[in-house]
Amino acid sequence: MNLDIFTIFQSSGYMHITPGMVVMWVVGLVLIYLAISKKYEPLLLLPIGFGIILGNLPLAGLMHEGEGLLWRFYHYGIQWEIIPPLIFLGLGALTDFGPLLANPVLIFLGAGAQVGVYITFFAAYGLGFSLNEAATIGIIGGADGPTTIFLAAKLAPQLLGVCAVAAYSYMAMVPIIQPPIMRLLTTKKERLIRMKKSRKVTSLEKLLFPIIATFIIVLLIPASAPLIAMFMLGNLFRESKVVDRLTTASKNELMNIVTIFLGISIGATMSAENFLRKEALFIFVFGLFAFMVSTASGVILAKLFNLFRKDKINPLLGAAGVSAVPMAARVVHKVGEQEDKKNYLLMYAMGPNVAGVIGTVIAAGIFLTFLK
Repeated sequence: MNLDIFTIFQSSGYMHITPGMVVMWVVGLVLIYLAISKKYEPLLLLPIGFGIILGNLPLAGLMHEGEGLLWRFYHYGIQWEIIPPLIFLGLGALTDFGPLLANPVLIFLGAGAQVGVYITFFAAYGLGFSLNEAATIGIIGGADGPTTIFLAAKLAPQLLGVCAVAAYSYMAMVPIIQPPIMRLLTTKKERLIRMKKSRKVTSLEKLLFPIIATFIIVLLIPASAPLIAMFMLGNLFRESKVVDRLTTASKNELMNIVTIFLGISIGATMSAENFLRKEALFIFVFGLFAFMVSTASGVILAKLFNLFRKDKINPLLGAAGVSAVPMAARVVHKVGEQEDKKNYLLMYAMGPNVAGVIGTVIAAGIFLTFLK
């Protein structure tokens, strides 16, 4: 059979490349570069970047509804609410609630840091986004990628890719974004505050916490159940000390596997048609605004607490209330260390940091309750 070379070429993807696809390839390559060269959230940004490229290859059909490979990852993993809860299972197995239990007042700093989520929600809605879209954009302020993805898949799937990239980008940029805000809102004297030594938390307290927290949170905000249930189950694995294999699998093998499917499927949703719109730029701006307000509100709340407390809280801890675990806690420690090399804030900062994870999930649950 004689095959015309031109006919073969016409049937290939080369004849269907659009300028928008090329732009998205560049976006994907930039994310891959940032992941490898700058080590910005490489476990997520690298597969997301490659997924963007794959999702914008003409005629490949990887995101073709009902039969595309990446569409199946997305449909069964994200739309069916499988992958984000599994991520939370691994996070729970990695989380030590000891610092929070040792100083329970720090949970309010985690809650206070969610102010940026709600302010951004109202701002986005006021500027023309729908209620569902505004909620999805606002949750970026929590700097919690899995929660952002979980909420976006339910309320605004058309924004899923760009919101996920924004959330993980700001998580990676915590060391750049937070320190100037923290210094602006605190005095040198405040940054030098040394926290009172925490009490020792018993093993029984750590064991009971995930069980009690599940009852309280899920009964209060039922829509948060998928994430909270898996988060607390993973922590129960950790604290029970009798299922080491399950703990290890949750935080290592399982976490790594679902991260691959999460990243590549999220990236594949970012087609040129969905991403190359002015709304996408607004989302990045709003997401940055939400994250900055969340950082500031946590610091300000800590300062307000100090007006009524004999034992002062270092207000830098308020910045750890965003959900970027453990990056935000490390940044708090570093900023405090720059003022006093003997001021060890890391373990104290982990309290509001893990509280922020719970706070962001509760915020997502509230949005789902009233908007879905």
